[in-house]
Amino acid sequence: MFTGLIQQIGTLARRETVAGGLRLVIAGASWHPPLTRGESMAVNGACLTIAQIQGKNFAGDILQETLDRTTLGGKRPGAALNLERALRLGDPLGGHLVTGHVDGIGAVSRRQAKGRDWILRVTCGTELLHGMVLKGSIAIDGVSLTITELDDHSFAVALIPFTCEHTALGKLKAGDTVNLETDLIGKHVRRTMETEQAPTPLTWERLRDAGFGEG
Repeated sequence: MFTGLIQQIGTLARRETVAGGLRLVIAGASWHPPLTRGESMAVNGACLTIAQIQGKNFAGDILQETLDRTTLGGKRPGAALNLERALRLGDPLGGHLVTGHVDGIGAVSRRQAKGRDWILRVTCGTELLHGMVLKGSIAIDGVSLTITELDDHSFAVALIPFTCEHTALGKLKAGDTVNLETDLIGKHVRRTMETEQAPTPLTWERLRDAGFGEG
């Protein structure tokens, strides 16, 4: 489990083929406490298991499912990557609950300055959009953000200067693809609504009546 608060910007050092599969070797600064083999690391929002440690570098193997659902397979050496270690019991939860299980890929359609901030608009599939709500949480390349605009084809988030400086999102431009993970709690609510068979099923109207409507 992660929070979506990025701890380092790493760099893809190289791609390796191991037992017919893809392994990414990622370079970064020192970690305190040091990394250990077998621990989890969110790399651009995708949870990887650290298979090998080489000095300040670490390596993670990429499953076919990860290749199918994320942008990691298309990354080339030199690419900047958002890194976050898994939460430990007692760590502060400053972002939102992020699993590291990417739901799909979006494409940056516009990056627009707004005062000192940047507005990032991302286009994605209908299935992903149905898992989002205005003012709800979204993880873009592992970064916890708030949805500020939402329509039938895209959504937008605002990036403050700190986020642009301390994550790889500051390097994004129109046409770039990003990993998206919708809100964990929202996914459970949606699943309940779709499968509820009780005489009084959970509906959007019931949620609004209970005070869960948009503010």
